[in-house]
Amino acid sequence: MKIGIVGAGFAGISSAKVLKQLGHDVTVYEKAPDVGGVWSEIRRYPGLRTQNNKGTYCLSDMKMPRSFPEWPSGEQVQQYLQTYAERFDLMRHIRLGNEVSRAEPAVGGGWDVTAAGETIHYDHLVLASGIFSRPFVPPFEDIDVLEEAGGQILPAGDLHSLDEVRDKHVVVVGYGKSACDITVEIAKVAASTTVVARELLWKMPRKVNGVLNYKYLMLTRMGEGLFRYRSVNGPEKLLHAADSKLANNMLGSVEKVTTKQLSLDSLGLVPQGTFSDIAKSTVSLVTEGFFEGVASGAIAVHRDTTVARFLEKDGQPHAELANGEVVRADVVLAATGWTQDIPFLPKHVTDRLLDENGDFLLYRQIHPIHVSDLSFAGYNSSFFSPLSAEMSAVWIGSYLDGHHQLPSEASMLLETKERLAWMRERTGGMHARGTNIIPFSMHNVDEVLSDVGLDVPRRTKAKQWLLPVKPADYRKITPRLVRKLKAGR
Repeated sequence: MKIGIVGAGFAGISSAKVLKQLGHDVTVYEKAPDVGGVWSEIRRYPGLRTQNNKGTYCLSDMKMPRSFPEWPSGEQVQQYLQTYAERFDLMRHIRLGNEVSRAEPAVGGGWDVTAAGETIHYDHLVLASGIFSRPFVPPFEDIDVLEEAGGQILPAGDLHSLDEVRDKHVVVVGYGKSACDITVEIAKVAASTTVVARELLWKMPRKVNGVLNYKYLMLTRMGEGLFRYRSVNGPEKLLHAADSKLANNMLGSVEKVTTKQLSLDSLGLVPQGTFSDIAKSTVSLVTEGFFEGVASGAIAVHRDTTVARFLEKDGQPHAELANGEVVRADVVLAATGWTQDIPFLPKHVTDRLLDENGDFLLYRQIHPIHVSDLSFAGYNSSFFSPLSAEMSAVWIGSYLDGHHQLPSEASMLLETKERLAWMRERTGGMHARGTNIIPFSMHNVDEVLSDVGLDVPRRTKAKQWLLPVKPADYRKITPRLVRKLKAGR
């Protein structure tokens, strides 16, 4: 097939590599001047690092370099993807600086994709443009007042140099990983650094009690199993017996250690709820230097409040918070998440992609039930996003070659709606329109590979219960699919 792929991050690159290996003619469109997606040079903010250690945040057939630190920087991740694309001869298939302006179903099947004024027909289209592609900036009141007073507001990812905030009074809105990462860097050069957090989130130390590496807690099947999935099997039954007593006790122990280790009580930064809430929408690692900055006074945190409006005071821009406090605001950085939309699709297509709640109706997070000749890759944000995206590409290749069959439309719709309802309930609606599967990364991988009829050995899965999941464990999946398809032809 002639296949178009939108996006050259982990999902787009792995889709191109897998589908190319299966014999398809692929073209990748990327609006940035480099590969990398969220790790692109034009998307990186100061202090950006991975949540995962380098051993778990990579694709199955190429490890990150030994020279990289355990938690690579944004620049290093981009270098890794560039090297990957070159190693597997993908760069000649990638159109950098080509933003897709429109993609629509063609008469008779396939898709017509328009980019840079040129329209090309494809038999199949893979959307790998990402659920973190367009930043969400809240509709703040009186932005014009802020700007007239000399202030500015921009998404956190649009800050590329600390010189832009040097000696200025900066307000960072948000409390997720990006908010805390960028706050630590800003505090080194700004006149003042203020964090406004609508809701505090639990943070996971990279080393609990200074000893146990985070990867042994959250990046194993045991760590995933501490959170109750839709159905529990095997060892998970023990963890969740008697109303999940064992799992809750284990998480409670981590909560106590974390609270003490980070001095959350004395700082007044203990989040509401329990530590199990850490997996409702995302898991955020502690940014080194953040709580130390709060303790020293270099960083001020206003918790459980929002920016109500902007105003001018003494000729300078300020932000008035919902709790009545007023803070100087020369620069306001919105680290407030992402908008999960696909602007280049016509409305009649998006209407068929979404349910009544605005969630994506994707079977296995991949297949749009009501739209033909279209697949999604990377719309299963997880602890192991590169591996999840790569296995999605395997599923797409298997499906396109007829290696596995889909259930009936009614069955897919029922299963998908039940999954979305469960996700909405367990996250309080913080599920990124159905695309965030954290913490159930390996459950998703298992389900995808079960459809394809391929998997890793049981002994490998047993090892993954106690040791961090290695993407390299899955490096033979694509070659095995290639051999099966050749034998079938």
